[in-house]
Amino acid sequence: MGNNKHTVFNCIDMLPSSPGTALLHVIPAPYEKSVCYGKGTANGPSAILHASHQLETFDGKSDPSDLGIFTHPPVDCLGSHEFALKRIEKTVAEVLRIGKVPVMIGGEHTVTFGAIKALSVKFADFGVVQFDAHADLRDSYQKSGYSHACVLRRIHELGIPVFQMGVRSICAEEHEYRKKKKIPYLDAEQICVKGIPGKILPASFPKKIYLTFDIDALDPSVVPSTGTPVPGGLGWYQTMELLENVLKGRKLLGMDLVEFSPVKTFHYPDYTAANLLYNIFGIAQRAKSLS
Repeated sequence: MGNNKHTVFNCIDMLPSSPGTALLHVIPAPYEKSVCYGKGTANGPSAILHASHQLETFDGKSDPSDLGIFTHPPVDCLGSHEFALKRIEKTVAEVLRIGKVPVMIGGEHTVTFGAIKALSVKFADFGVVQFDAHADLRDSYQKSGYSHACVLRRIHELGIPVFQMGVRSICAEEHEYRKKKKIPYLDAEQICVKGIPGKILPASFPKKIYLTFDIDALDPSVVPSTGTPVPGGLGWYQTMELLENVLKGRKLLGMDLVEFSPVKTFHYPDYTAANLLYNIFGIAQRAKSLS
């Protein structure tokens, strides 16, 4: 499933980094098992990696490539949900073991659960900041608790705090769960009507965070290539401001970019997704969230 060719994240004129010298370890995870509308997330990692070769190393403010970026071979995501997620967990755990920062490229959003399982073994206190059009808090969807529509429910059930950003599609079950569990959020409509507040994350939210970014958090006019696009999403510069806000004063333990479904010969979204990931590196670099 997907393109298993080992393509690397590599900007224009970027010097190669070894596993030992690179702080950022990119992990392609071409996992696609429960997408329910548009298909193609298994092809997302290779498209983003290929597009990264068109990025300038200087992002306009700093050079994130100075952090060192190493790309792993794609995780084998064939077989059952359990086996694929175990392989993801094992790969992320190995990156954490050597003191590096895992950067996973999905694949559908379910891959985040494998990464969080690895982090939960190493870190006792951290939270998950989720950028997403959907709440992903269903207990099950289409008879599966491993659906991409359930991933944040599974994570929250581990006792890990969650903050949701950009949501604009939520079912009654998720709404009630979010209210009952007092999950904090900043939905897309709130951002549109009231703007971005000075402080987003609650004071009580953990200082160590994992960032999971579903590409459909962005408005479809910015990135249309995703399985379940929803109108009314985040704009490009809104997103940059939100990221700067949540990363300031926080320690970034790891991150992922998921649910990108490339369309053949439609290069703009591929480049935008790669640019988004690289910009996150730069924002984290300048916020000193990686040190």
